[in-house]
Amino acid sequence: MTLDTIIHASSDQVSCDLGGEVAVLNLKTGTYYGLNPVGARIWSLIATPSSVTVVRDSIVAEYEVDQAECERDLFRIFEELVAAGVIEIRAPQTP
Repeated sequence: MTLDTIIHASSDQVSCDLGGEVAVLNLKTGTYYGLNPVGARIWSLIATPSSVTVVRDSIVAEYEVDQAECERDLFRIFEELVAAGVIEIRAPQTP
């Protein structure tokens, strides 16, 4: 995964807002995942396909977080969500 990797919510999940937090259900496994308010914001950013860079820049602009720390956290979170089957990644499109 790189900063140009495209991240998007999987079609095998459903999610709902729970007053600023998000619950995500993997439809294949029946497993629920809870996202805190920052996770909920990230989730809203990947509702449509977005690069890691776009997500990082939005989070850095909205929260007090160092860019490098944000990148590390996003890579970790995205890897966990891919493993959970609720997001998908794809290589960036080349011109």
